[in-house]
Amino acid sequence: MEKSGMVESTDAVKVTITLAQDGIFPITKDKDGKPLPYTPASGLNFPGTIQGEGKLNGVPSLFVRLAGCNLHCSWQTDRGNVSACDTAYAAYAVKNSYTLSVEDIYKIIKENTENIRHIVITGGEPFLQAEALQKLCEQLKKDDYHLTIETNATLFDAALASHTDLFSLSPKLQSSVPPPPFQEKHNRIRVNPEVIQHFISFARRSGKDFQLKFVYAAEKDIEEIHALLSQLQGWKNEDILLMPLGGNADELRLNTHKTLTHCIRNGWRYCDRLHISLFGSKQGV
Repeated sequence: MEKSGMVESTDAVKVTITLAQDGIFPITKDKDGKPLPYTPASGLNFPGTIQGEGKLNGVPSLFVRLAGCNLHCSWQTDRGNVSACDTAYAAYAVKNSYTLSVEDIYKIIKENTENIRHIVITGGEPFLQAEALQKLCEQLKKDDYHLTIETNATLFDAALASHTDLFSLSPKLQSSVPPPPFQEKHNRIRVNPEVIQHFISFARRSGKDFQLKFVYAAEKDIEEIHALLSQLQGWKNEDILLMPLGGNADELRLNTHKTLTHCIRNGWRYCDRLHISLFGSKQGV
């Protein structure tokens, strides 16, 4: 593949992004195209994986995971089971994070996407690093990559949004509220209807796409989803996705039937976690 479109501005060398420990994945080459001394966590000897969730489920993709989040999710089910965020290492219990320049991230992506055109930017919460991320996304769009940003939809930045193709919005429901001392802040900022509407309206005006992806953990979630949707305009049932809570196959099975039931009854999409079925509950896949 032609390696055109290198970062033109010297500012990109100075701007850095803080990545989670799995960073850019799965990859097999460094920024200079040299083979890495290990096999990706996917177990495949080539870069790339599939998007496991949402409207682009199953599409070959490369992931960029940023570190840091403004929420502290810990879900509790009707059975009393507690399930912490499965990416806590990238969110509120950050460990082994590192920084790379926009230029180096761009080069790594280029070296590992011969037949992949979809890049998924996730976290953590990517919009916490909106200014630096905007520079990366602007450069990637010059090469016609399709960009998804996965966000909790509590923050909005128009410049970053303008370089994004799919907004994957995941508002956090009451069942995600953690115990003290994190309870008060999380509960206060976890859902922001005004910001969510910004995303929806921006997508409709600019010909972009969005999905509202909710985690089902308890029956009270359904009433809360309906209450939130009643405050929003510009969405269709096909934009609403419900995903069973679970960071592994056993946890997912506990919530699958009720999630499926609510999807069918409400005309919403059922959101699988295909990557768990294919690779199990591990990082970097």
